[in-house]
Amino acid sequence: MNNLPVITRSAVIVFISSLLGTILLSVLISTSGLALLGDSRFYCDCMIFSFIITALVTIALFFRCLKGLILLVVFSFLYIPMIILIIYSFNSSRLVTVWADFSTRWYFELIYNKTLLKAVGLSLSIAAGAATLAIVLGTLASYAIIRFRQFLGSNLFSFMTTAPLVMPDVITGLALLLLFVGMGQALGWPKDRGAITIWMAHTTFCTAYVTVVISARLRELDKSIEEAALDLGANPLKVFFIITLPMIAPALVSGWLLAFTLSLDDVVIANFVTGPGAMTLPKLIFSKVKLGVDPQVNALATIILLIVGIIGFISWLWMRQAERRRINETHMH
Repeated sequence: MNNLPVITRSAVIVFISSLLGTILLSVLISTSGLALLGDSRFYCDCMIFSFIITALVTIALFFRCLKGLILLVVFSFLYIPMIILIIYSFNSSRLVTVWADFSTRWYFELIYNKTLLKAVGLSLSIAAGAATLAIVLGTLASYAIIRFRQFLGSNLFSFMTTAPLVMPDVITGLALLLLFVGMGQALGWPKDRGAITIWMAHTTFCTAYVTVVISARLRELDKSIEEAALDLGANPLKVFFIITLPMIAPALVSGWLLAFTLSLDDVVIANFVTGPGAMTLPKLIFSKVKLGVDPQVNALATIILLIVGIIGFISWLWMRQAERRRINETHMH
């Protein structure tokens, strides 16, 4: 009961903040815009929503479970859409939004959908190839940025390497399209835009993300271990492969998974740099949305979620063990 004044003040702050935030956000995203401010029902709805938010936060503060409430809200926001997707993948109805009966028919029909499976195979191969090459280029770029800071143009090189992070996908796709067209006219390659041009384009923007991840890891490394190996007679190349590379291995895995996901998810850049002969999974799904979502896509998405979840969990366990082993070795030294 000693915390009652604090809880009361917190409830007032939460209510005012949520009320003002709800009003502002509704005006910004609504098609009616400022016209909402003249509707009395709008204020009533905002107050009811703010009361609900305030009540939940107050109860959590009173029972000292605010952390649990925050985790519940965050995980609900992230995973409820995925759970709904998985549930509707077992819907027997062809209408995605109408539940009929529990059925696994779409999983069996997915096996015979050659167009969809071909798109999946193409997307996975492009994503794996782009992520692998991005790891190589990103490692070299981050090593040059962190370990060789004093070379001429280092600041410009660092900026240009990470520039695709803030570049809109439309601009990147258009620039790459003009590049491939110019290369085709000047060099005769590539003759047609397809899987190769998508792979090159995905590698371009994935390298920037990989560079940021690996650079952050390189900044944390203790250079004394590398310097000790150099003092003992090891050449720089051997130090890199024997000492530096194993120490940044968790960052390499994280960067590869991030690049793989970004490549697998991309549709904007792929639309610019591809031709009619290469249909990736995101492009196929977007083309089907115009006629309604195919239930087989729900089944495929569920399988992808399962595979990605297993790979992500295994990678997380491996990286956690590697991090613990590194910390233990550091403490021993």
